[in-house]
Amino acid sequence: MHPTSDIVETESGEHPCTSPLVSVVIPACNRLSYLRAAIDSVLEQTYKNWELVVADDGSAQATREYLSGIASLPRVRVLWLEHSGIPAVVRNAAIGRATGTYVAFLDSDDLWHPRKLEYQLDLLRRRRECLWSYTAFLNVDQDGRILPEEARRRWMACDGDIFERMTRGEVSIRTPTVLVSRRLLLEVGAFDESMRSAEDYDLWFRLALRSHIALHPESLVHVRSHRENHSSDWSSAYVGQDRTFEQLQQAVGPDRRNLLRRARTNNALRLAYQYAIRGNRGNALRVLARSTVFSWRCADWWLKAMKLLLRTVFPEWLLALRRRRRHPV
Repeated sequence: MHPTSDIVETESGEHPCTSPLVSVVIPACNRLSYLRAAIDSVLEQTYKNWELVVADDGSAQATREYLSGIASLPRVRVLWLEHSGIPAVVRNAAIGRATGTYVAFLDSDDLWHPRKLEYQLDLLRRRRECLWSYTAFLNVDQDGRILPEEARRRWMACDGDIFERMTRGEVSIRTPTVLVSRRLLLEVGAFDESMRSAEDYDLWFRLALRSHIALHPESLVHVRSHRENHSSDWSSAYVGQDRTFEQLQQAVGPDRRNLLRRARTNNALRLAYQYAIRGNRGNALRVLARSTVFSWRCADWWLKAMKLLLRTVFPEWLLALRRRRRHPV
């Protein structure tokens, strides 16, 4: 059973006139051991003028009991939702109840550095032209240990007008690193609830069209990698990005439209390649066929598409034999 009230909330009465209220949004669905640590990292922030809005997406009894307990804390609100399994829907529900000048996102399995909000708010005070901010991050395992591949991960510090660099795939923004003006967030329409994946990057693009972004280059977020956050629907991210590129083309000028067309072409090629290496030749061919209508003007698409066609027609052992003959050891 859910608690009898639709929303459990309390207010702290603490409203420093010089410190903007930050609404921290957490979507939750079970994963209680991670959720506790995530919420603790909010409670431990050095910047104290925040409210926490947790949107629970139909969790089991243990998680509901924990959330009912923290709802009695000052400045904490809990929204009890029917399960949808759609992150955009859950986050938007929390955003709809947020009252802060800024909104900060935190996923239920990730962690913030204690001074994250403090540093980002100070940055935005100094960068008046920026209405949103993000930070560097570290990928960690389920126990919080930094993943070995982090030593090899390429990180590009992108600041200011990042729209074109995002289109070229140079910008790496994780949802728990973002702090954004609530007014701007509502003006662009928050998260697209029709998207089941890549809804975060879709939002970043729309924000980037409206405002420069301020980067804090230190890693102030630990993004946790574990079995529960790997979706079996791996293709949905590519489908979501295709939708984003297609829609954005209606909102930009010719130069950016061409850039988005190239990005959409490359996204389709990557999706077709992923289908091909998984042995799903039919879907690989269908992706290539559908993408022809917007890709044919990109010169390198023809060569890459032909290579993918060969991969779908000939068995992998034959292609490997051909490569060995062309490049003998």
